[in-house]
Amino acid sequence: MSERDNTQTLARWRLVLGKYASRQMPCELNVSQQRMAEALEKLYSREYSKRGVRQGRDLGPGSLDPSQLNVPQWLDEIRELFPEETYQRITQHALERYGMTELLNNPETLENLEPSTELLASVLMLKGNMSQSMLAAVRKLVRRVVEQIQCRLKHAIQRRITGQRHRFQQSHFRSAANFDAHKTIRRNLKYYDPERKKLIVQRPYFFGRVHRHLPWEIILCVDQSGSMAGSLIHSAVLAGAIAELPAMRVRLVVFDTSVVDLSEHVTDPVEVLISVQLGGGTNIGKAMNYCRTLVRDPRRTIVVLVTDFCEGADPRVLRQCVRGMKSDGCHLIGLASLEESGGAWFDEQMAARLAADGMQIAAVTPNRLAEWLAEVMQSRS
Repeated sequence: MSERDNTQTLARWRLVLGKYASRQMPCELNVSQQRMAEALEKLYSREYSKRGVRQGRDLGPGSLDPSQLNVPQWLDEIRELFPEETYQRITQHALERYGMTELLNNPETLENLEPSTELLASVLMLKGNMSQSMLAAVRKLVRRVVEQIQCRLKHAIQRRITGQRHRFQQSHFRSAANFDAHKTIRRNLKYYDPERKKLIVQRPYFFGRVHRHLPWEIILCVDQSGSMAGSLIHSAVLAGAIAELPAMRVRLVVFDTSVVDLSEHVTDPVEVLISVQLGGGTNIGKAMNYCRTLVRDPRRTIVVLVTDFCEGADPRVLRQCVRGMKSDGCHLIGLASLEESGGAWFDEQMAARLAADGMQIAAVTPNRLAEWLAEVMQSRS
């Protein structure tokens, strides 16, 4: 490695490790690198205070104290100094890791961030006080995240719910899940090439699907407290996917201490997520009692409660409602999480009580919930 390359490598490590590495890594930063170091320090010095590291007493108006950060000027500076990908990563950290809500005063900044469930959750927490121009940018972000999730999950969810593969019916719907390997090989044997020792597939074959047309009602009751943001986002997409299926009536209810029925928007996840207001207390019993009024045919109703089970109201009201709905004949599912990761923290004691009252408790991915719903519907057909 040349001396010039070595100097550049040391400078990069110095930028990554921050100002406290200067004693162990004495290297001269050029003017541009020094500006980079100062710009990064304005953000990442927050990490020191989170860990209880004292920043010294000489921090005044001209210092790098995070409280002195001029956000618009800082954004212009990092956009000038860093590549676009690095700029997006830094601003994403500023919003998601350090809660720099000032970034949300600039629609262009939000539009330039990489869309993610985590970013959307942070933005939805703050949208109540945004300007109209910012809300327009938020709507674009919601649409981008929803489209990402739909691309990953929508068709898989619908396939799991609409039915199993039909071994005796062929389909023009080409999907790896429907691929009929045996028939494809059998029908294409005449195209076998002995010289190359390869089977030439002129036409692949696919299984059809067994469709269910008996009417079912799915009631999704989703906690909109801040900790459930990711699950709420996935619930909106899941509800929209199920609502498109024949003979499925989907109701979507969100709650904190109040209850909001968003069923009229269930086929439009973007509108659902724009309508929610994350945060606030939790009254699960009130929400479940409302859902009970929506039930028309208990034997063909599945109620899915998505919450961390941290009941802020009298838990006896919730438990009485769950026991009543179970007695009516509803199938009850309680989910501590509905995200693609599947894991979650929740009130295990409250969840155990509801399990004793007849609710099945789990933390699952959207795909697994779709399979679960299909299993319940199959068992009751």
